[in-house]
Amino acid sequence: MGKLSITTFVSLDGVMQGPGGPEEDPRDGFDLGGWTVPYADDDFGHFMDGVFDRVGAFLLGRRTYEIFAGFWPTMTDPDDPIASKLNSKPKYVVSTTMERADWEPTTIIRGDDLAKEITALKERTDGEVQVHGSGRLAHSLLEHDLIDTLHVLTYPVVLGKGLRLFPEGAVPTAFRHTEARTTGSGVTIQTYELAGRPEYGTYGA
Repeated sequence: MGKLSITTFVSLDGVMQGPGGPEEDPRDGFDLGGWTVPYADDDFGHFMDGVFDRVGAFLLGRRTYEIFAGFWPTMTDPDDPIASKLNSKPKYVVSTTMERADWEPTTIIRGDDLAKEITALKERTDGEVQVHGSGRLAHSLLEHDLIDTLHVLTYPVVLGKGLRLFPEGAVPTAFRHTEARTTGSGVTIQTYELAGRPEYGTYGA
């Protein structure tokens, strides 16, 4: 059975919206897109190559899928470890509105019973089922305890607005910290495994 991982880029104040460019995700008037670009370096590239080396299938929200589908099919270098995986591995897009997906091989998941569908996807996948970006989908997966591994890349910038990885009302969840590193440009990369619900106590009790 494969594991499900989420790899996400966040600001110091937890914003994950529009990391890759100004036009990437301007919903709700977000005009700060592209905030990760100044911090890209070889350390970041090596980490992402390692993530993609483990992929068995991609699970994406509609918006992220459309962004990826508009770019990655044009990247045809067989030696590019990210492009080659994105273009060849199975892709599953969760959407109630998409009628067709032309970036092969892609399957549309309607999400009628998300927990059941994603559990079945994990069971039949050899390698990781990977989520990249896909903020709304990430919220749903976290809510249903469907993730196994969470990679959080935190950038040294505060944005003050935008979609956050953990919104108000998120389900209280505990994680076990398993790995940490820092890139040369100051991005911290933290890896966590799901550990159930938080425990509580009182200091001095």
